[in-house]
Amino acid sequence: MSTATGHRERLRQRLLTGGAEALADYEVLEYLLFAAIRRGDTKPIAKALLARFGSLARVLEAEPAALAKSPGMGEASAAALKAVALAARRMARSEVADRPVISNWQALIDYLSTDMANLTVERVRVLYLDTKNRLVQDHHVGDGSIDEAAIHPREVIRRGLDLGAAALILVHNHPSGSPEPSKADIAITHRIAEAGRLLGITVHDHVIIGHGRHVSLKAQGLI
Repeated sequence: MSTATGHRERLRQRLLTGGAEALADYEVLEYLLFAAIRRGDTKPIAKALLARFGSLARVLEAEPAALAKSPGMGEASAAALKAVALAARRMARSEVADRPVISNWQALIDYLSTDMANLTVERVRVLYLDTKNRLVQDHHVGDGSIDEAAIHPREVIRRGLDLGAAALILVHNHPSGSPEPSKADIAITHRIAEAGRLLGITVHDHVIIGHGRHVSLKAQGLI
């Protein structure tokens, strides 16, 4: 058995028997790359990816083209990593599908964080809910600062009416990592909430996602 083959086998056994913390982040990347890189040492590639992008989560959320151009990578390797990111999103979404969102709050935060915590751009989403607070649509409004140039209160409510939604939750992320709300965040929330009150759609909350943390404007008494 070659040294590389033996190393792969040892990683496999640690993964299967050692639990969630059995492998370091670079070793997780090593193992994921085994599928695309059949022979050779993937450790230097994994460590280079972590050094370039900063964390395991940011590697998995990186643009495919950027991954493919990293030393030792290529389209097949990039695809292997993107498949994992896609699976994580699908798993998180399955925990909020067909369930009352308000009573499954942690599952909702996990779902949003999986999708948004490591984005390098500010993204705005609106979660439209039915009368039982189940998710009707997760609408990606756009990328950019959350103000009336990017998100129009009347358009947000109009879509809700078209969907037959009873309520909504505003969501956006702060690429800086701090989820503390700005004055603009609070102001646009109030405008959308007022437009919703006039037309019978409740704004339950505005959630801001940061790195490892989130802020609920409702929990802070700002709605």
